[in-house]
Amino acid sequence: MTTAPRETGRSRPIVALSGGVGAARFLRGLVRVAPPEDVVAIVNTGDDREFYGVHVAPDLDIVTYTLAGQVNESLGYGLEGDRFEIVDTLDKLGHPAWFRLGDRDFAHCLHRTLRLKAGAGLAEIADELRRTLGAVPRILPMSEDPCPTLVDLVDGRRMHFEDYMIREGAPDAVASVDLGAAQVARPAPGVLEAIAQARAIVVCPSNPVVSIGPILAVPGIAEAIAKSPAPVVAVSPIVGGAPVKGPASQLLRGIGVEVSALGVARHYQPWIDGYVFDQRDAELESEIKALGLETRVTDSMMVSPDAAARLAAATLELAESEA
Repeated sequence: MTTAPRETGRSRPIVALSGGVGAARFLRGLVRVAPPEDVVAIVNTGDDREFYGVHVAPDLDIVTYTLAGQVNESLGYGLEGDRFEIVDTLDKLGHPAWFRLGDRDFAHCLHRTLRLKAGAGLAEIADELRRTLGAVPRILPMSEDPCPTLVDLVDGRRMHFEDYMIREGAPDAVASVDLGAAQVARPAPGVLEAIAQARAIVVCPSNPVVSIGPILAVPGIAEAIAKSPAPVVAVSPIVGGAPVKGPASQLLRGIGVEVSALGVARHYQPWIDGYVFDQRDAELESEIKALGLETRVTDSMMVSPDAAARLAAATLELAESEA
């Protein structure tokens, strides 16, 4: 196991459990209302998969590119201005090319692959890419071990989450989600230390099943959160009974969770202290409070960096009131 990247001169961190696009947009707001150097993102790696011979880490890269100000805004992932000559050429040569990986994105993934083969750990490599691209917050993978998230469909097929979401188009017929690989993994260097030192722990508005679920499944992480004196505040990814982005509805139903801000609050209730959710769901506040959670009702639609900053500020205010 590699050693964690060392940072000095930081105050107690704000730890953010993070998935992909929703988390990245929230984090972009968070670093506008808190010192960026105080933020530590612990990022899901259950989506990691080999494509075209390279190790692709979708959530790590989306978070890094967004915090570096280089994400493709129209797509929500990848690099702004990137070209797709490599994948288009592979397509012409007869290779499956349903995963659209840009050329510079491919180079970063090739760097990751070469460094892994040379013995470097995923946390060290994530820090190299963060520094090279100019992102200030620390970005940690949840684990350096392989943790593929698998989706079981009602027709009996089992597939990697990326295959389910992109190749198959996220069909509704989800029977279950398998986090077994994460359940036997080890936390990446720096993860447990960041949680132990945290002044606040934020659950970004990410998919509860395949983004936050894998992080919590890694042995030691949920236990560290439970032991931490820091307040834990989650932001609902569900607005008006529907996810803002992605296949959360299908996956929540697949594990028996109601697709609503209240359903997610119940799902998180055993381990969080506070819950931020959208004003469109304000009528649910009394039921959410009845779960024993402190609440903040606000506009949670991150339609701009300013809107993301307002949401992050409301989240931190709730965390501070719980401290």
